[in-house]
Amino acid sequence: MGLLTGKRALIMGLANDNSIAWGISKAFHAEGAELCFTYVNEAIEKRVRPLAASLGCDFVIPCNVDSDADIDQMAASIKERWGTFDILIHAIGYAKKEELNGEYLNVTREGFQIAMNTSVYSLTAVVKATRSLLNSGGSVLTLTYHGSQQVAQNYNVMGVAKAALEASVRYLASDLGPSNIRVNAISAGPIRTLAASGIAGFKDLLKSFAGVAPLRRNVTQDDVGNTALFLCSHLASATTGEIIYVDAGFRTVSITIDS
Repeated sequence: MGLLTGKRALIMGLANDNSIAWGISKAFHAEGAELCFTYVNEAIEKRVRPLAASLGCDFVIPCNVDSDADIDQMAASIKERWGTFDILIHAIGYAKKEELNGEYLNVTREGFQIAMNTSVYSLTAVVKATRSLLNSGGSVLTLTYHGSQQVAQNYNVMGVAKAALEASVRYLASDLGPSNIRVNAISAGPIRTLAASGIAGFKDLLKSFAGVAPLRRNVTQDDVGNTALFLCSHLASATTGEIIYVDAGFRTVSITIDS
């Protein structure tokens, strides 16, 4: 019996085997969860289906979270096949690359709206559409980054979006708490993902991060996957509305002095 034996988990945001969502998926599968994956377009579908198959999963469905119709159809597909489910993983975030460079002051109205709609509102939209399908004792988990709390170079509008996402976690936790459904977020350290490739200077960030973080190393997919497993299992049955940092202790450090 694994920690998630008998549980069903919807994984949204898997892009390839470098995705944080992949680390979460592997951890869930290893502990007995039945999985469903979504994809946003045909290019992503070609990457997701083989990964899903490697975990013995054939439940792979389309969903563009910018479309309410897509979200409703996804919910209908889940209801038809599963009836209900237990875990929702929201690993979705997007901003136009040009909105991440230079000064935040130069963000455009369109770029701001795109980042907020895809990265923030999508969580609320998906929870709204699937709320009646989530079992008591269920868990919703999203992904954020420390750029929501402090200025991170070349993160700009995504930092603002992640701050709004974290606020959404707290409000959703309040709304879903009476139904015994928990809502949390993991704030992971920098990991080389498809999304991170759009951040200028990311390779240098990885190098400097490991030298500053108390554990003196970068964070891995597996680190995040294991924490997600904890948060979505009965072991975290009284934890909700929280932002859990998986960053090798980076956020606790103010300044380092060479000795």
